[in-house]
Parts: sequence; structure tokens; C-alpha cells
Amino acid sequence: METITNRTYDELAIGDSCERTHQIVERDLQLFAAVSGDHNPLHLNPEYAATTQFKGQIAHGMYSGALISAGLAMELPGPGTVYMGQNLAFKRPIMIGDTITVKLTVKEKIDKKGLVIFDTTLTNQSGKVVVTGEATVIAPTEKMTIDMPELPPITFG
Repeated sequence: METITNRTYDELAIGDSCERTHQIVERDLQLFAAVSGDHNPLHLNPEYAATTQFKGQIAHGMYSGALISAGLAMELPGPGTVYMGQNLAFKRPIMIGDTITVKLTVKEKIDKKGLVIFDTTLTNQSGKVVVTGEATVIAPTEKMTIDMPELPPITFG
């Protein structure tokens, strides 16, 4: 079984960073729509999306936030992290087929509350910035390594 290990507040330093990469496929948009309830045809209907300014289906804006959340929960700081806030600026659309790299960088540590502020930047396979922002988390105070939970099979119907 695969495990994940966190980095505690005390282990984090300004400038620490991590990157995660994910290729966007149509199923991502379908699953995010199912969970979020956002069934905008811009995300789900290729014929409709082709008639828009984007000329194709684009990922939900908040899917970007979910990719950032995954980086915070799985990489830096990792398990035990509490996600407190996020601001996002959408610079260009994320299209089906794009390979998105999420970069998280420790920007500031606030000692009294255990808060950490991260710069968050998402780029596509061409190196173009698609989303920027800042995330605020409460970093874990105890070191831990945990087994990654298995997800049940996901079906539509």
C-alpha cells in the first residue's frame, strides 16, 4: 500500500515548494460536475462548447482549486493540513488534453496561529500560466505517515 508523509509547520521554510502534474481528461469534468452540481454545457457539451469563445470544452474554474487542494493535502504540507482559504485569478482556460502543473510555494509563516500562506501557480504544457493565487492553511504540528485510502469504483447511472 502506498503511504504519504507530511511536513510539519516547524519543518516548513519560506521558499519550500512542490509540483504536481495532471492531464485533464473529459472524465475529470464529468466527475467534477457530478460532485459539484455545475453542469454548465461549456464544460460538458462538446457541440455547445465549440460555439463559444474557447472553441472547446474547458475545465470548471473551481477544478483548479481542487487541484491545489490535492497538492496541499498530498504533498506540502500533506496529511493533517487544514485548508483555510484560497484566492484564485483565472488567466486562461484549462482545456481537455492540457497537462497542468500545480506549483505550491511557502510564502509566509504566521507563528502564533500555525498558519502558512502559499503562492499557488498553475501552468499548462506550454508553460503558460493559467491560474494564480494564494492559499492559507493550518499546517500539521505532528509528523505522520499514513496509508493512502483506496477509493471505491466510480460509475455513472
